[in-house]
Amino acid sequence: MADGVARRRKVGGSALTTTHFLLLFSAMLVAAAGNTALQSVMPAIGRAIGVADFWVAIAYTWSAVLWVWLAPYWAERSDHHGRKALTLLGLGGFIVSMTLCGIVLIFGLHGWIGPLLTFVLFGLFRAIYGALGCATPSATQAYLASRTRRSARTAQLSALSSSFGLGTIVGPALAPLFVLPFVGLPGPLFAFAIIALVVFTAIQLGLPDDRGHLGRGRGAAMSYPSLASMITGASVRAATAPSRQKRLSWRDPRIRGWIVAGVTSGHAQAATLTCLGFFIIDTLKLAPLGAEQPIAIVMMAGAGGTLAAQWGIIPKLNLSPRALIVWGSVIAAAGLGITALASDLYGLVLGFGIASIGFGFTRPGFTAGASLAVPLGEQGGVAGVITSANGISYVAAPGLGMALYALDPHLPFGIAVAVVLALAWWGRRLA
Repeated sequence: MADGVARRRKVGGSALTTTHFLLLFSAMLVAAAGNTALQSVMPAIGRAIGVADFWVAIAYTWSAVLWVWLAPYWAERSDHHGRKALTLLGLGGFIVSMTLCGIVLIFGLHGWIGPLLTFVLFGLFRAIYGALGCATPSATQAYLASRTRRSARTAQLSALSSSFGLGTIVGPALAPLFVLPFVGLPGPLFAFAIIALVVFTAIQLGLPDDRGHLGRGRGAAMSYPSLASMITGASVRAATAPSRQKRLSWRDPRIRGWIVAGVTSGHAQAATLTCLGFFIIDTLKLAPLGAEQPIAIVMMAGAGGTLAAQWGIIPKLNLSPRALIVWGSVIAAAGLGITALASDLYGLVLGFGIASIGFGFTRPGFTAGASLAVPLGEQGGVAGVITSANGISYVAAPGLGMALYALDPHLPFGIAVAVVLALAWWGRRLA
């Protein structure tokens, strides 16, 4: 009886029950957690198979490029098709992609197929997630928005979007637990595919069909789930904007400086994050099997640092967007410098945690600066530019970072330090 009452309880200010909200939250959480879990084991898998580090980075960042390209499309389609159906489409793409990627990596690790074929197939199967997985965030947002009063919508969308940030901690934390004897390093891929299948089934059975409510509420594109893509509020503003707005150009003089700042810091973060797992293996002189544990620890420190900055430090300091850019860049430079000079796990955890706090400042800084630069009626448009800026770093930065890493493992971190220090100096001129 009590359980039945709890299941019918409304989420504050909405017609959405607690159970339905948790189903939507779980759909986004499992995708973010599974993606960051994959990022924590891929460097070790690449080393074990014997493929060059550069091609490992290219293979699993290809899906991020597809995400950036197709996320706006699915955000638009969420207004015309059932949101439940699109949520399931994204989850289905995640399940299929993780399963096929896990199988092909097992084949490669056992030597049943060559390293080149392994990562060509891996890249193709990851493309399934990049192309379809980006449907889930916009669809879940639209579903929630269609059942939430306007007065409570922003708070509920923010709570839903926080699943991405939580997933960046959960994924690396659980990944080492799923490296099991019978599957080895690809174990986390199968584990999160199974978890996603459970969520898929629960949504299929427990979430009401919404095809009769397509005229109410909408979703917004969100950045690729990664340690470098914490929630900054852009997608929430896009989903709560009064009406659809034509996307602004980043060249608009009102927002150009802020977007340049965001893209600059994003490239520095994406490049070093791509190199991080390989750098940990080389610095600590680890064998591939077992390397996933220290990599996960360092990644968790980074996710924790970003969440601490965005959920704890920034609200207390009440800094201006320009101050967030300047001080965030300085802090990120210090952390990247410590990471590059580290010789043990403690130094790596400390350095990357500090760097992530800094980047946790710069992302909300450029987001808030761009948002404040335009009137309320253009918030949907500026949110689209911000989302693109958050994702565009994955197009070139990962490959560039690994190319520099091949020359010298410290080079990507050193150049990133120079870039963010230059951003700190230039950022003082932002209005």
